[in-house]
Amino acid sequence: MEQVQTRWNGWGSPGHDDPLAVNEPAWRWLTHAFAMPALLATPPRDVADMVLPPSRLKSGDAEKLAGLLGASGVQQGAFERARHAAGRGLEDLLALRAGDLTSAPDAVLYPRNEGDVLAVLKLCAERGIAVMPFGGGTGDVKPSRGGHQAVVTLNLSDLNRVTLVDAVSGLAEAEAGILGPALERQLAARGMMLGHRPDGFEFSSLGGWIAQPGAGQEGARYGEAPDWLLGLKVVTPQGLFRPSGVPDLKPLLLGSRGALGVITAATIRIRALPAKEEHRAYLFPDFASGLTAVRQALRIGLPHTFLRLSDDGETRLDRALARAGKDWSFRDHMFDVYLSIRRFDTGAARLVAGFAGSDSEVTAARRRFDGLARQLGALALSADRHWQDCRYAIGYRRDTMLDRGAGMDSLTVSASWTKLPQLYVAVRAALKQAMREHAPRAGAHGLVLAHLSGARADSASLTFTWLYPRILGDGITQARQIRLAALAASAVSGNDLRQEILRGAKKSLDPEAILNPAMAQLF
Repeated sequence: MEQVQTRWNGWGSPGHDDPLAVNEPAWRWLTHAFAMPALLATPPRDVADMVLPPSRLKSGDAEKLAGLLGASGVQQGAFERARHAAGRGLEDLLALRAGDLTSAPDAVLYPRNEGDVLAVLKLCAERGIAVMPFGGGTGDVKPSRGGHQAVVTLNLSDLNRVTLVDAVSGLAEAEAGILGPALERQLAARGMMLGHRPDGFEFSSLGGWIAQPGAGQEGARYGEAPDWLLGLKVVTPQGLFRPSGVPDLKPLLLGSRGALGVITAATIRIRALPAKEEHRAYLFPDFASGLTAVRQALRIGLPHTFLRLSDDGETRLDRALARAGKDWSFRDHMFDVYLSIRRFDTGAARLVAGFAGSDSEVTAARRRFDGLARQLGALALSADRHWQDCRYAIGYRRDTMLDRGAGMDSLTVSASWTKLPQLYVAVRAALKQAMREHAPRAGAHGLVLAHLSGARADSASLTFTWLYPRILGDGITQARQIRLAALAASAVSGNDLRQEILRGAKKSLDPEAILNPAMAQLF
């Protein structure tokens, strides 16, 4: 069985693997930015010091499951149950770190193949056992029994192979538990790639990209999930379901969080590995001019494989963390002076663009983008590796932040180009106010970062990330209130017609309602 996480109470690498964890100048900068006198170390409790509720899985049911999966396929040890005890939303992580394991599953199951998944779901439906799918472990829903006598978590990490590559047609089929790096490695061995890079790429699974809300939006390089996702295999208690044909039922599974069925495989559109791939950063005077550049690049069909625009908050933080702890040379200082003279200081926004193809194609695309950027007053920066990696780094920082008394959360929303500016202003203002109102001391506040990605002809996605000093005595309430402010400002709302369709699908595919009872409010 593959261990997909190195922390039982978080996701990503442990804090000591994150350079920020030992970068004291960076922490001094953050402490000052939060208007705090200090940030206190807040290590999580050790799992050995916690009390797990006793397993409610009946011994007879455990034996039947072991008969289906083998003895090693049914895990009821403390570490395995604790590691699967909650989602990976901020509130869940704060509860885990404080020692709250009340939502731990009664057992963790490791199916070896699609047949195992089907057998488990049929047995659990007969025995009244709730089932929570678990891919890479980066989801945000904790186990819930609903009205069932026990709950098990279905860890799909052993469904981790690319089973078919059709290079001629540009198609591949892969099992849903495969993690991002393994997927790209197996495709690259056959000269192909998917190229999707969401936040948490190293620790999230193909099935998770599809099943999580907003899947395919954040960090997409070669298209969103509706673009690269061609087909699905979904196992339900009623059998194998292929949501294809007319009407196309795949959209029902996007963001369904395993409540309609367990995604076991996906057919995806792939492309040949490019001969060359290059990323270049551009510094715009402000976020608005960067938005204009992205819209114009799309309008004129300028070739690119990746566009991500960071606002002034994210740009400043990335630069501050990069320079903290290093010797700042005279050249670096003069570059700062130059940026200030050119008014690329407090309001500057960084855009990273990616180009791929033959050497001549990459050169031509980059030159065209250079010309567009210059027309809008931007500076073209070197293709420094820092600029290429910064778009992934922030996702791994949450565990490190929590270890040092800071909180970190994020929200991704999509809107039309017309509504994006207003949405950006409203959500950022709401977050700033909420972090001031829910701060550990008077005058303290947080930082709001935002970036645009997943740009399309008519719309794009905005991801807001906020960092703040935690109220150590009541961090869960603080996190909830700040997030609620962001949700209210973003006007995220449900679709009544979609919910009616989901209810009908749920009754048909999962009549005993054993799949992810935590999502019962949708049905």
